[in-house]
Amino acid sequence: MDFITRFVDQPMLHGASRALKLWHERSRRSPDQLAPLWALIVITCLLTLSWWLLSGISSLFAVATLVTLSFPPAWKLMAGPRRRSYDARAYRALAAIAVRRRETEWVVRVLVLFISACLPLIARVDDPAGQFFVIGSAIWFVMTIPANVYLAAAEPPKPTDGDEVFSRRRAVAAA
Repeated sequence: MDFITRFVDQPMLHGASRALKLWHERSRRSPDQLAPLWALIVITCLLTLSWWLLSGISSLFAVATLVTLSFPPAWKLMAGPRRRSYDARAYRALAAIAVRRRETEWVVRVLVLFISACLPLIARVDDPAGQFFVIGSAIWFVMTIPANVYLAAAEPPKPTDGDEVFSRRRAVAAA
């Protein structure tokens, strides 16, 4: 178990934390908006592939499925407050949730990675449209579910403004 934690789980958590930090530094948005945006990007790529590879009723079925999958992340992005700032209070809340998830859900994260690795190899279908659907759902699962799990458990970036305690710590660390 120590091997899995040290060489699989911890590097994935550090990578997710780095992705959250880069997202926050470049976009100046809250880190909790990265996972729904990533899901929409993956769904858009799958939507493009479905229009390109499928035709007829199977294409309409694939498009309807992907549009249905896009509702939860789109709702999460649009339903939130427009000008919500990422300050020390939001950082503390996200950090507390991340610590709880890191400590209690590590088996779930490793299991999701294992399923993501095995799912494309296990699923086989004889029908070409069904085969594209299974491949698309496997790609969606592999690209979104592990990202969501690790982004939720990663350490969020420190806010760039807000609480004076963070500003003083940053000033002392720089000196």
